Amino acid sequence: MSNTAIDPAALAARLIRRPSVTPKDEGALDIVAATLEELGFACHRLVFAEGGGEPVYNLYARRGTAPPNLCFAGHTDVVPPGVREAWSFDPFAGVVRDGELCGRGAVDMKGAIAAFIAAAQRYLDRRKDGFIGSISVLITGDEEGPAVNGTKKVLEWLGERGEILDACLVGEPTSAVALGDMIKIGRRGSLTGRLTAHGVQGHTAYPHLADNAAHRLVAMLHALTTTELDHGSEHFPPSTLQVATIDIGNPVSNVIPANAKAVFNIRFNDRWTGESVKRWLAERLDMVGGRYELDVSVSGESFLVPPGAIGERLAEAVRRVTGKTAEFSTTGGTSDARFIRTCCPVAEFGLVGQRAHQVDERVALADLAALTEIYQTFLGLYFDSP
Repeated sequence: MSNTAIDPAALAARLIRRPSVTPKDEGALDIVAATLEELGFACHRLVFAEGGGEPVYNLYARRGTAPPNLCFAGHTDVVPPGVREAWSFDPFAGVVRDGELCGRGAVDMKGAIAAFIAAAQRYLDRRKDGFIGSISVLITGDEEGPAVNGTKKVLEWLGERGEILDACLVGEPTSAVALGDMIKIGRRGSLTGRLTAHGVQGHTAYPHLADNAAHRLVAMLHALTTTELDHGSEHFPPSTLQVATIDIGNPVSNVIPANAKAVFNIRFNDRWTGESVKRWLAERLDMVGGRYELDVSVSGESFLVPPGAIGERLAEAVRRVTGKTAEFSTTGGTSDARFIRTCCPVAEFGLVGQRAHQVDERVALADLAALTEIYQTFLGLYFDSP
C-alpha cells in the first residue's frame, strides 16, 4: 500500500485534466486504476461496445474477498463544456481558484471519486490489522450518455463471475444546498415520448379541404399537459410531464402542415410503471382522436430503497461530520442506481449538485475534505459497527 496520503483535491484535479466527455476516456480510468492498485485493489478494465458505437471503458476494482462487499459506484465521463468562451477558466485545467477546485466534472462526479479513494486509504490505514469484508469500486465512462455499455454491462459481467455486491454507495452530487443535506434512496422513472400527429396538407385559405396536423398536435399536448398524473406518494413528489420540443418544419405561412411532431418527458413515481404510463398516454390521445404515432422509450423505472443498513449509516456519518440531519429523498433525474438496485441495496450521496453541468463548474475544497471525512466515517460505521 502507498505510504503517501492521497489528497482528494489533487487527485480530482488530475481527473479533471482528462477531458473525458462521453464516451471518451482520455486516460481518466488509468489514473483511478493506478491509484487503487497502489492501495492493494485488484483492478479489472472492462471495455464494451454493444450497438456498434465507440467503445466504452469501465473499471471494477476490489480489495478483499470476504463478504460483505461494499461497492462505491461512479463515473468519470462528463458532459461537454459547451461554449469555451463562456467559461472564466479552462474547463479541463483543474485549477484551484479562491479555495475552489475548478473544471468540468469537479462536482459531477470526479470530486466524489477522488474523495472516496482518499477515504478508503485512510480507513485501510486505520485498520492495519484488516477488516471483515471487501471494498469495491465500479467506475464507468457511460453514465452521462446512453448508459448501454457502462454500469449495466459491468453488473452483468459480475453476475457471470458469481461476484456479489452486498451494498452500494453511488457518489452522485445529491446534496441540494449544503453538503450533507440530502441522501437519495430512490429515483423517479423516466419515459420519453415522441409524438407525431398526422393530417392532410392544404392551403391556409381553404382549411375545409385540409386537416391541420399542428392543430391536432396542440389538442393532443393540451390533453396530456392539463391532466395530473397523480398527487405524489409517501416517498415521491407528483409525477410530471414536460414538453421538450415541438417541430413542424414548415417554412411558409400559407401551407397547412400534414405532420407535426413533439417530444415530451415524463418523470413518474412509484404509483406507475413504464407500461402503465404508456397505457395512460394511449387513453388520453385516443380521446382526442385523429391519426398519430407515438414512440415511447423508458430509460429507467421508479424505485425506492427504504433506509436500512446503508442509508442509516450514511445519515449517521453525515451527522457526525457536519452536524446535519440528512433528508432521505427521491428527487432529481435518473442515475446508474437504477441498474444497481436490482443487485443490492443502494443509496446515493455526494457533493452539492447546483453547479453540475454548468459553465464554471467548481467545488469548494472544504466540501471535498468534508466529503472525504464523511465517506471514511461511513466505511467505519459499515464494517466496524455491530
